[in-house]
Amino acid sequence: MKKISMLMLTACSTLFFAQKVSDYKYISIPDKFETFNQDYGLKNKLIKALNGKKYLTLPVIKDNWPSEAKGNYCNVIAANILNDKSLFKNKLILQFKDCNNNLILESKGSSNIKEFEEGLDEALKQALLKVGVSNPVEILSAQKPVSESTETSPQSSTASNYSNGQLNVQKVQIDGNQFILAKIGDSVPFAIFTATSKKDVFIVKLANKNMTIGYFENGNIVIDIPNADGKFSKEVFIGK
Repeated sequence: MKKISMLMLTACSTLFFAQKVSDYKYISIPDKFETFNQDYGLKNKLIKALNGKKYLTLPVIKDNWPSEAKGNYCNVIAANILNDKSLFKNKLILQFKDCNNNLILESKGSSNIKEFEEGLDEALKQALLKVGVSNPVEILSAQKPVSESTETSPQSSTASNYSNGQLNVQKVQIDGNQFILAKIGDSVPFAIFTATSKKDVFIVKLANKNMTIGYFENGNIVIDIPNADGKFSKEVFIGK
């Protein structure tokens, strides 16, 4: 099992981290940018610029999201603008993060214009130069190792809630090849499972960005947790 683990991690690690902003169609925009004491028109300017690059911008509240986005929030990335304060320049940082809070792109912009609204407008335009035109791909398929199998595991329990005795999680099936474990009451995935060519064995991306393997065992979900010494410990989530 450990040999399988290392081979799968080597083969698939680049696939998990090769995402670009242009791979996405949907970008959520916060109601306000917390590090600024005023809006300075940044929200509307960001939305207009992203729409011009063929992205569909969404509010943070998911109630009115289109079904494609609401059905799988990992197809949506979150944009944010941070105030990069400077005494003599208007400076900002434009960030995009995926559903697991991983940073996909960070781009800085600055302007010598002292007026806030005009200066931040110029800085935002500069930061947006690194954002390509939307050319969406199926994010889940891009992460999937090469496999002809789309068979759902017969060992998979019908339970949707699991626990390892300390952590309670919910299993959410994304499609026939991928599911997530999310902490109860938390929308951020604890672990993302992607099917491999080996039946009942999955590549797992943990919330701390570590990659490992997981598998079904007697209806339970098992994750090989990587330790600091390079070894693995067995974490068993039992269906409730």
